[in-house]
Amino acid sequence: MSTQSLKLTVSPAIGTVSAKYIAPDKAKCIFTLAHGAGAGMDHSFMETLANALSAAGIATLRFNFPFAEGKKGRPDTPAVAHATIEAVITKARELAPKLPLFAAGKSFGGRMSSQYLAAHPNNTVNGIIFYGFPLHPSGKPSTERADHLKALKIPMLFLQGSKDTLATWELIETVCASLKKATLVKLEGADHSFKAGKKDVLSLLVDETNKWVEKKLK
Repeated sequence: MSTQSLKLTVSPAIGTVSAKYIAPDKAKCIFTLAHGAGAGMDHSFMETLANALSAAGIATLRFNFPFAEGKKGRPDTPAVAHATIEAVITKARELAPKLPLFAAGKSFGGRMSSQYLAAHPNNTVNGIIFYGFPLHPSGKPSTERADHLKALKIPMLFLQGSKDTLATWELIETVCASLKKATLVKLEGADHSFKAGKKDVLSLLVDETNKWVEKKLK
């Protein structure tokens, strides 16, 4: 396994962000791995996930959004987030041109990645993995945030906790049932942070990700 710290230029106006590339010796694919709205790429969840994916043969390029890079509390606008994702996808292709490429993200990061891919359907991304899709604000059940997913023509994997207050189970189930290329995995007892008592939810996330990716690579 090799680890490389990078600086990526998003645009002259937006500036640069930090990124980390973790590559196992025999990678089968590469993920762009976007963090959520509450913490940056070095949050323990993101770091542990990236290392566990590497152990499963999946390379990752995780990165900061500009708001996290600048230690600002408010997440970036969609336009800034989308530009960042575009720069990271370009870099991932450059780092691993022969590997199949998937987009992945925790909460806000997955949602911004899917918005970008919905707006750029000619992109050569093989699929997208959502580590907790934030379907609605806590306590305000709705499905409008999923409307753009109908434009995606790539396979989608939704890994969702049954106690996620940002995605009421009945609603996320209905959304995924309406998407031909969506797979929904229920993580019993887990909340939006994938905490479920003493249960090792992260290992389940990686196992489910790995099984899904291997099916897509056949």
